[in-house]
Amino acid sequence: MGIIKAINLAFEYIRRDEEGNVEGILRAVDGVNLDIEQGDFIAILGHNGSGKSTLAKHFNALLHPTEGSVWVEGKDTADAASVWDIRQTAGMVFQNPDNQIIGQVVEEDVGFGPENLSVPTEQIWERVEESLKAVGMYKFRKHSPNKLSGGQKQRVSIAGVIAMHPRCIILDEPTAMLDPNGRKEVIRAVRALNQAEGITVILITHYMEEVVYADKVYVMDDGKVVMQGEPRTIFSQVEELRRLRLDVPQVTELAYELKKSGLPLPDGILTIDELVEELKKLKCSGTGVDYVIDS
Repeated sequence: MGIIKAINLAFEYIRRDEEGNVEGILRAVDGVNLDIEQGDFIAILGHNGSGKSTLAKHFNALLHPTEGSVWVEGKDTADAASVWDIRQTAGMVFQNPDNQIIGQVVEEDVGFGPENLSVPTEQIWERVEESLKAVGMYKFRKHSPNKLSGGQKQRVSIAGVIAMHPRCIILDEPTAMLDPNGRKEVIRAVRALNQAEGITVILITHYMEEVVYADKVYVMDDGKVVMQGEPRTIFSQVEELRRLRLDVPQVTELAYELKKSGLPLPDGILTIDELVEELKKLKCSGTGVDYVIDS
């Protein structure tokens, strides 16, 4: 069993009237199975209402299954006695950093979580330093969070989770409220944590460029996992993603359109460098793409 495992997971939102009578039931997650290994970088995609955020909230016991089960490091999230341990193992970062930052100074905010875990004071400051350095925010440790940009605030939120020493970080659309530069800052920090620290990352997003470097991608629709695989495999299926009301990375879209126009390009090109290399190969082979390269 991996660090997080879902078995036939289903979750229903129940709508009731003022007297408590059931008015309607929405099945937001429907029969999901997944097994996430320690150190993986996992991306979960889906249009609004697909169930991806509801699924994410099960990974640290914010929600409990209506049917099936979720296990975190071998602990059942439905077991109330295990919730504290589960939330120490799997920390969560939400969309709006202002909703998570409570300290008046960056380093005090980052130290709040370890303090609640009764970590000794000396170790708290060690954790604050290491976590702020991990997300590239150590030089801002004496600043007021109110003076930071959106991307910087989100990195402080991530540092606050890291300071609690989780083995897994769940990020629920962490860049949804950020500008392009802020999004790049946050994703760069998350990738570094995954690669250098071996922290398991579960990224819920609708920005396709953010998942290019994931180990595995799950695509959700109507509460179900409808596609799964490596990013290149997923983004090779442009028409299917469009049917699911999802985009693909811009460079993948460009390569797809060039291929439709007659250029013999491979499916699933993910980066600009890959596209340039493929075009160079075609130029060298004399397939008439000089106008593309030279432009």
